[in-house]
Amino acid sequence: MSQATVTVPEKPPVKPVWSAKDLAFTAMFAALIAVCSWISIPTAVPFTLQTFAIYCALECLGGKRGFYSVLVYILLGAAGVPVFAGFSGGLGVILGTTGGYILGFLANAAVYWVFEKFPNHEKLWMRLTALVLGTVLCYVFGTAWFMYVYAKQVEAVDLATALSWCVTPFLGSNVLKLALAVILSDRLRKYVKF
Repeated sequence: MSQATVTVPEKPPVKPVWSAKDLAFTAMFAALIAVCSWISIPTAVPFTLQTFAIYCALECLGGKRGFYSVLVYILLGAAGVPVFAGFSGGLGVILGTTGGYILGFLANAAVYWVFEKFPNHEKLWMRLTALVLGTVLCYVFGTAWFMYVYAKQVEAVDLATALSWCVTPFLGSNVLKLALAVILSDRLRKYVKF
């Protein structure tokens, strides 16, 4: 009586959730966001290049890796590493009046990531829509946070005042940073396989 041989199908190789390349680019863009947050452009209302780096991270890496770059940046700052504007860091910055805008960067990245689920997400108009909506959400969350913390620490301010202090002066520079980030990222992707 002969014995039958049983063939066991081979398991396909397990693909890692994150490759070394993913980790390297995520860390690199987290560092870029930190460096750009230290660069202050002296204008009538000084601004940093922090949001420019966030837009670049999303445009170059996509929503998922871009989101994690922003998350790593925020966690480093929360742990006390001086990665925020003015070489600051620590939970005090995040819990302070402008901390909502820092946390709002995550909302910005999350919107971009969600938009990648839609058809034609790679089209320029879809990418711009995702970046603009994410920025608006960042402004909404950051301004609400500012009003709450400022009222607790100093005094209550109305929405118009909060917007005139925290949003209106930065609208023009953010539009410029967004446009430059999209143009630069499009060119970079021709030469670098992110």
